[in-house]
Amino acid sequence: MLRLPKPKLSDVAAKANVSIATVSRTLSNPRLVRAETRARINHVISELGYVPDAAGRALASNRTRIVGAIVPTLDHAIFGRAIHTMQITLAEAGYQLLIASHEYSPMIETSAVRSLIEQGVEAIILVGTDHSRELWALISDAAMPIVLTWSLHPSMDSIGFDNEKAGYLAAAHLIELGHRRLGVISGHVRHNDRARSRLEGVRNALSEAGLSLPAASVSEHAFGFAGGRAGMAALFALGTPPTAIIGGNDLMAIGAMLETQARGYQIPRDLSFVGIDDLDISAHIAPALTTVRLPTSELGRVTAQHVLRRIEGQEMPRSVEMPIELVVRGSTARAPT
Repeated sequence: MLRLPKPKLSDVAAKANVSIATVSRTLSNPRLVRAETRARINHVISELGYVPDAAGRALASNRTRIVGAIVPTLDHAIFGRAIHTMQITLAEAGYQLLIASHEYSPMIETSAVRSLIEQGVEAIILVGTDHSRELWALISDAAMPIVLTWSLHPSMDSIGFDNEKAGYLAAAHLIELGHRRLGVISGHVRHNDRARSRLEGVRNALSEAGLSLPAASVSEHAFGFAGGRAGMAALFALGTPPTAIIGGNDLMAIGAMLETQARGYQIPRDLSFVGIDDLDISAHIAPALTTVRLPTSELGRVTAQHVLRRIEGQEMPRSVEMPIELVVRGSTARAPT
């Protein structure tokens, strides 16, 4: 079989009626090329079936145009939304996003970061501020931008939320409705600063109202529907169960609601529920879930933009706090008398 020669960069330039340098710039830094020219070049690339020699370009420019992101889990829609907007924003600038997860294992996370550094990524995105000493030592020596997300850090680049405030808003809403016995179904707080901070926010709101959160009223489980159901079962087992429940995230709150309804209780007449996240499903269940909205899609976009500017050497604010808000729906009502 006769094999046609692979198209070259010069072939693309000739057919698109531009210089080789312009084609190269379109591939390496598309934002510097006019949209009309860029579209014409990309059309020719597709028509000719030209495949850039990524390895050669990386060696020649000492650039890989790859950003690494490590998240706790890929089995959670809240991280998926942020990753989606990160990837779109980076792709528009000619970068690829390389993703890994560690399932809340510090050892696996450290190994993943080491692997990304060895592969020559130009920046690394991490979730939270809880990391092993080995990982902190690893990234302190890394000659690349490191950006923390979902949490805020006083001395490192971070794009995140005030997680303590999220817990506070949830609890304050229930206290305002007259609830005095609150329960919390939380993710495991070990290796998870977000879960710890949200729980601390609940305690702060209760303390301001002259109330407390007994240890038995906090049930820790894996994030997800099953964790929410298990946590609710544990709270029902208390001598005097809570009248209102805060889920560490929406999935846990919804799982707790399912367990409550399965036992014949009515929501919110008998118990009220608040989540944290505002997943799409939360507005469509019955009753719809009251929750603290975290703009995770926007977090992904802002994080990617921050990373790109850091790679280019631009000065940026160290910490960017994303706004959060309470969204009141049908799962909360005044405390039962």
